[in-house]
Amino acid sequence: MMNNIVPEFLGSYNNYANWSACMKSYLLANDLWDIVESTAEPPIPEENEAEFRCWRKRNAAALHAMQISCFSEILSQIKDISSAKLCWDALAKMNELKVPGDQVQPQEPQVPAIKVETHPQPQAVNQGVEGLAQVQLRPLLEAIEKGDLDAVKNFIHLYPDSVHKKIADFGRTALHVATLTGNTNIVEALVEFMSKDDLKIVDNNKETALVFAAVLGSTRIAEIMVKKNDELISLTIPAKDLLPVTVACSHGHKETARYLYSLTPFELLLPKNGAYGSLLLHVTISRQMFDISLDLLERCPSLATTVNHLGINPLHEFSGLIDLFPSGSRFVFWKKWIYSRIHVQLPAAALSDVRISIPQNKHKQQGKNIIVQGIDKLRSLFTNPLNLFGLKQIYDRKVAHAYALKILRHMSVHVSTIDDNELGVKGVYQAFFTAIRRGVIEVVVEMIKANSTLLTVVDRNLRGILMLAVAHRQEKVFSLVYVLDTYKYMLISGIDKDKNNLLHIAANLAPSRRLDRISGAALQMQRELQWYKEVESIVSPLSKEYLNILEQRPTEIFSQSHIQLVADGEKWMKETATSCSVVGALIITIMFTAAFTVPGGNNQESGFPVFLHEKSFIIFIISDAISLFASSTSVLMFLGVLTSRYAEEDFLKSLPTKLIIGLSTLFVSIAAMMVAFCATLIIMLRGQLNLIMPLILLASIPVTFFVLQQFPLLVEIFVSTYGPGIFNRKLKY
Repeated sequence: MMNNIVPEFLGSYNNYANWSACMKSYLLANDLWDIVESTAEPPIPEENEAEFRCWRKRNAAALHAMQISCFSEILSQIKDISSAKLCWDALAKMNELKVPGDQVQPQEPQVPAIKVETHPQPQAVNQGVEGLAQVQLRPLLEAIEKGDLDAVKNFIHLYPDSVHKKIADFGRTALHVATLTGNTNIVEALVEFMSKDDLKIVDNNKETALVFAAVLGSTRIAEIMVKKNDELISLTIPAKDLLPVTVACSHGHKETARYLYSLTPFELLLPKNGAYGSLLLHVTISRQMFDISLDLLERCPSLATTVNHLGINPLHEFSGLIDLFPSGSRFVFWKKWIYSRIHVQLPAAALSDVRISIPQNKHKQQGKNIIVQGIDKLRSLFTNPLNLFGLKQIYDRKVAHAYALKILRHMSVHVSTIDDNELGVKGVYQAFFTAIRRGVIEVVVEMIKANSTLLTVVDRNLRGILMLAVAHRQEKVFSLVYVLDTYKYMLISGIDKDKNNLLHIAANLAPSRRLDRISGAALQMQRELQWYKEVESIVSPLSKEYLNILEQRPTEIFSQSHIQLVADGEKWMKETATSCSVVGALIITIMFTAAFTVPGGNNQESGFPVFLHEKSFIIFIISDAISLFASSTSVLMFLGVLTSRYAEEDFLKSLPTKLIIGLSTLFVSIAAMMVAFCATLIIMLRGQLNLIMPLILLASIPVTFFVLQQFPLLVEIFVSTYGPGIFNRKLKY
């Protein structure tokens, strides 16, 4: 590859004759040779300032031409020479030497001694054409990396063609490098010297500078490039099968993504032009840029079932994102209450060519006055408490759910238009089965409403909707059995390829990811029994005796698959009962002793307690008795747990009931013991409120710790045993 000055660079090998001839021709053509032939002394500025400026400019141009036409090992030896004539003479003198290591002593004292090796250096000889360009344009690269705007402008003024040269590793141009540095001023200066075609230059990875701007999320740099090129289609050339807007979305830059999407020709996103729109839909959903997702689906619903470059069907991926739907939320009770009372109004669909609203760029907001900036800071102070208590998180989750449901409705409308023979090819079956396995009831219901034939489809194991719901323990999907009409009987009596009926499926152990959501092996075993009993109640009585391909009955499968879980449940129950019974026994000992060691002692004359008629003493006696009786009951219940037979059926009601009574009475005994202690303090420290109040507060700490650690478990056991159950028999379809 030839450069603009000489066909080959001057190196430490024998090419000086060719180089000097070409360089002289270049200097003559540009009217610079007289600078090299004349004296090295410049004109005196005081005598003729205009002549001095002209000489300085022409000297710099000639000197620069020689410098950028040398390899680095030669350039390092002449870089300190400021005169074009001295530089030319020094290079000529250097190439007269024949013995390595000789020193050059130029006639002018201004030129430093230079050490030259005449032996060829393979590294310099073997540099490719790309390496030559990088050496020549290295000053431009260094100026961009340093952020020296003036140096960049001076260089491209002298060498305008440098803006489309590849100056860095991986074949990157000056615009690529400037974009990576994020320096908008340098980018703007480079773009001024570039043509529309220059903006489309790609590096070795087939990426344009606009793609780099999308990676960084620099909306301002993208605007500069777009302003230069009014033909938007040329700026959206796919790089490695990715559009710039897709790159911005994948890196989570919402503002840049919205801007690039508003400029991307929608025709490019249509399925007939490739899978770019499908991939963009997939990325925007995964990055929760739902406004773009909705716009894509409103304009082209078929993108939902178009397989993209990654082999991904957006409908299939979307159907398994449980966290995007209300059924996947696991808020505590007070957050659920707040969530249910939040009203979300999504923006109306845009109808203009812009398609979506573009937020005001940050660089345009820098002109805000001090008052506006102060108001913004005050507003942020009020929003911090919302972040602290998680209210903003709840609101954001509600907004995400609203968007997801709207996207789902658009996809369902498209599913309803697909011919039944093409449902499998379009990936609808796969998406439907994925939603069942993940328990996304919203997707399951909407897809059934869109096409009721999905109720009868089966997977490769010949398992339909109910079998898959039972196998993966998705109670919300299974609850559809209570609202289905005639389909229900066909689904209940289904048989898979191994001749397993619905009860056989329920007898198998649940997937570990579903069991891990439940606290303790005992409660996990209880949940498994609840599933088995529920399925047993809806199937035919003959199903319990039906043999599968391995000649196993459902009861046999249940016992074999749950042996380890029963053992783990027994261990968990015994450990819990043992630790709690020790606490209960200690409370019995303490409260029994306290009942006969009354505070203040007894009256010597009457024999009754001194504070018998004090309210504090009455509270002490009552709380002491309650604590004693409650702890005794607790210990007895835990002893019952320890001596249980631990049969499979015991985990359904018997063992959980004993554990509920034991934990409840233990909690009552601890609370009553603290009340008795506080009543004793009031009696003994009468009138000393400065001591009584802190001690009472300290006494409440053990009760608080017990509530925080054990009360959630107690509530979970109670709800699991006596609550409404995990199956929704009043489901509205």
